[in-house]
Amino acid sequence: MNKKQNTLAVAKTILTRALIYIALIIVAIIVLYPLLWVIGSSFNPINSLGRASVIPQNPTFDNYRRLIQDTKYLDWYLNTGYIAVVTMFFSVLLNTLTAFIFARFNFKGKRVGLLSVMILQTFPGIMGLTALYMIALSFGMLNNLNMLVIIYVGNSIPFNVWLVKGNLQNLPRSIDEAAYIDGASKLQVFTRIILPLSKPIISFIALTSFMLPWMDYMLPRFLINDMNLRTLAIGLYEMSDPFNNTSDFTAFCAGAILIAVPITLLYMFCQKFLIFGLAAGANKGE
Repeated sequence: MNKKQNTLAVAKTILTRALIYIALIIVAIIVLYPLLWVIGSSFNPINSLGRASVIPQNPTFDNYRRLIQDTKYLDWYLNTGYIAVVTMFFSVLLNTLTAFIFARFNFKGKRVGLLSVMILQTFPGIMGLTALYMIALSFGMLNNLNMLVIIYVGNSIPFNVWLVKGNLQNLPRSIDEAAYIDGASKLQVFTRIILPLSKPIISFIALTSFMLPWMDYMLPRFLINDMNLRTLAIGLYEMSDPFNNTSDFTAFCAGAILIAVPITLLYMFCQKFLIFGLAAGANKGE
């Protein structure tokens, strides 16, 4: 009887593992095939996606050459890179500093401030596009990359403040108190103690803050009309517009591959911090 039960248990384990591997293989094919198809199309000598293939017969770098020489792709790349890097820097700085204040100090209006930040998370950013356009128009900041930076940084505050605050509340207050006893100022505690101990959550915020402006289409399309200030999303969309008779789909694929390079590098660099960073802010706190 025991031998039969052991046999059934082994068979059940093998079947379960087989189903898991089959599911993983199917998911991998679904995820990887479009990516491989885009990569193959970027080397395709024919300017048509209908005749593109994963493995082109006569691969060429002509699409990349045409993308860089015949379009303003490098300008789009620099514009988007500027917005993404500056947004990442100020998002990390403001979010961690704000979360440090909420997590470590008691002051009048703290609860109201936290509730206000929480409520702001419930409203999608697209609701404020008209208001943002009128604000930019009033301050003369239409067609201004810095206006995009301000909006992206502001939009990152509600969610990230709560995330970082939960992480900081996991750090013992005795660390701060020991530093204060040794004569450290609040700024020194923040820069020399809190920031080094918060590398995982900071890495996560930096990555997400970089990705949003790097891939966003709606906000730049709404606020940027200057041809020289276009971002990657706008420029590539117009290259692939099906209603545009001059659409260059294979060059679009080449541009899409180049867009993925910075994000891939950031993911590789921050990979070990991502899971911990997500879990670190799960503490409910005060």
